[in-house]
Amino acid sequence: MSLASSSALSIDRPRSLTTTVAERLRQAIIDSELPLGSELSELGLAAKLGVSRTPVREALSMLQLQGMVNIVPQKGSYVFFPTEQDLVDLCEYRILLECRAVSFALARRRAETIEMLNGAKAAMDEARAKADPVAYSRADTVFHEAFIRNCRNRFIEDGYALVSGPIATLRTHLSVPLAGVQDRSYIEHQQMMSAFERGDLVELDSILVNHILNTRHSYVRALQEGLIGTGARHE
Repeated sequence: MSLASSSALSIDRPRSLTTTVAERLRQAIIDSELPLGSELSELGLAAKLGVSRTPVREALSMLQLQGMVNIVPQKGSYVFFPTEQDLVDLCEYRILLECRAVSFALARRRAETIEMLNGAKAAMDEARAKADPVAYSRADTVFHEAFIRNCRNRFIEDGYALVSGPIATLRTHLSVPLAGVQDRSYIEHQQMMSAFERGDLVELDSILVNHILNTRHSYVRALQEGLIGTGARHE
């Protein structure tokens, strides 16, 4: 039997229940349904999701690998809660990856990137019109992922995937409580779009770095002012 004929017999495998549970919990953390630092009861989550404890336990282990959950032996499982140093390190990591991804996306998939940026911008506009900060944060995530997805470098994509969950979560949990942050963010995203469309990599790099540094300041401020999560740390 030829390779072509054997491949025709392939089927799409259904997602496992564990994967489904993990994706639902991941989105709940990102969307601030589950506060930073909050305890995650396997029994309680299983009851809410209508599943047994086994897929919940396995899902929490998956989310721990993604940096979304902390599992403390003999204590329990908790939504991650960042330190100030975590925030600094994460934003510096973003600068390294995103600035290089932008240059590659501009050189390799400019039109496709612009299309994604326009879609994200439209979603931002709709979210602002509806005063929906969670929807705005989702659109913000899509905006930045446009550079990553179109850079055509799998190692950059894999490196970003390691922190994409915490990054998206912090956008919602740490930016939303602070007045004026969304307005500044919106203006900076417009500036980035304009620079990308003109192909001005020098200006784009400057705007992007400044944008991430402003984000870091907002994150640290929100953390210091106790505007996020349960305020609990679990070691």
